[in-house]
Amino acid sequence: MKKIFLFLIGAMLMSSVANASDINLWRQSALNHIITRGVLRVGLEAGYMPFEMRSKSGKIIGFDVDIAKLMAKNMGVKLKLVNTAWDGIIPALITDKFDIIMSGMTITQKRNLKINFADPYIVVGQTILIRKSLTGIIKSYKDLNNPKYTIVTKLGVTGEFAVKKYMPRAKLKTFETEPDAAMEVVNGRADAFVYDQPYNAVFYAQKGIGKLTFLDKPFTYEPLAWGIRKGDPDFLNWLDNFLRQLKHDGSYKRIYKKWFLSNGWLKEVQ
Repeated sequence: MKKIFLFLIGAMLMSSVANASDINLWRQSALNHIITRGVLRVGLEAGYMPFEMRSKSGKIIGFDVDIAKLMAKNMGVKLKLVNTAWDGIIPALITDKFDIIMSGMTITQKRNLKINFADPYIVVGQTILIRKSLTGIIKSYKDLNNPKYTIVTKLGVTGEFAVKKYMPRAKLKTFETEPDAAMEVVNGRADAFVYDQPYNAVFYAQKGIGKLTFLDKPFTYEPLAWGIRKGDPDFLNWLDNFLRQLKHDGSYKRIYKKWFLSNGWLKEVQ
């Protein structure tokens, strides 16, 4: 009887320790701070069509923004968008300038050393916009791997990494923004622009028809995901479950259709 009593006491103590540990984890989680604060702070860089961009009125809109709005609604909190330069977006997350990165960020092993990622919410890949005069001469990224070609892309993104990996012999120029880089090709100062498929499709429709050729078959595999600070299993669990629900209740399909399968939103940015 004494052994049974001691066993029960031990079990109760272990249970108390486990419960205390769970409570501490919850208190430390960004999720708890979001609920307590009543505001979800989302870090992004408004320049990646159609994920996040400025409308003509200066409002930040896009695919990621609509999902962020739905995320905040499901949390029962307000949404605050924190526009942040891309090269500082991970440090800003780590230093608690916002709670989550929702900015079309590709999962890379280097980034994953610094932050954690939820499950991918969309998969894209690198594509190429080339000068019209190179149509038929440049048929894939392999043809651009030549010192006589100048390739442009945005600084610090996977487009830059892809050029260095797959086209190391070409001349590479990087720019602070996507439009600045792409316009180099439109204006004849570069031969090709390498960037994510969704952005290239939109840019081609807006400014490239008759001036550029779109090599629209992706030559890389790039899963995009939301980034959070390390050591936060509660928040990660919530995000993965939110995404799972989003993809099964029709919400994801509706938002995807709005931004990727129609061009009605273009009038808001042109």
